[in-house]
Amino acid sequence: MSRALVTLLTDFGTADGYVAEMKGVLLTGAREAVIVDVSHDIAPQDLEAGRLALARYWRRFPEGTIHIAVIDPGVGSGRGALAVESQRRYLVGPDNGLLSPALLAPGARVVRLGVPPSASPTFHGRDVFAPAAVHLANGQAFDALGAPVSDPVIRRTPEPHRAADGSIEGRVVTVDRFGNLITNLIGVRGGEVTIAGHTVPVRHTYSDVNAGEIVAVVGSSGLLEVAVRDGNAAVLLGVARGTVVALRAG
Repeated sequence: MSRALVTLLTDFGTADGYVAEMKGVLLTGAREAVIVDVSHDIAPQDLEAGRLALARYWRRFPEGTIHIAVIDPGVGSGRGALAVESQRRYLVGPDNGLLSPALLAPGARVVRLGVPPSASPTFHGRDVFAPAAVHLANGQAFDALGAPVSDPVIRRTPEPHRAADGSIEGRVVTVDRFGNLITNLIGVRGGEVTIAGHTVPVRHTYSDVNAGEIVAVVGSSGLLEVAVRDGNAAVLLGVARGTVVALRAG
């Protein structure tokens, strides 16, 4: 039997040992598992950043991969705990919209995980989600994890709309570590983007403008992003998530 592949996405950081505790549970229950640290640097409680990060990678991993995602401001409350089977991959995490990218895929199945009485009310990553991943890593049935759920929490990226002047108006949905402003506008070749009083061209790549200049490009996810060559667009423009951006196609 091939070794189980388990990925981890959290907002825990790596300084306090929380991630190591989860890994300890995983490797105690599934010693041959291969664990991939996707990121532990999501900003604390930032569900949107976690959701968008998950959307980028969960289908890039092989079929059968088990993804654990834990950004969980409601831990210990009445929020549910989920396992999802989607596109022949598995995901476990809180029922707060974080797992939406997999939930929205056709044919997704969802069950609610039980919370053991011994589970810490502040650390379901260790006591609920890691044990569920062990169950799956050992080849046990997905349906045995819990009862089906028909109404999981789903978060969606806002849709752009056409403005009165004919432009397509969207918003910045996230800012990456380079300060690039990722929008909800589907990328086009050519045209121009207006944001925070600046109008900039849509070019092929960052190096199509001079160092320090603002540029719009179609990023690797197919979405339009605003960047500064060799700089930080979020800092230079003084904008953040939610800022309005308008596209005029060329």
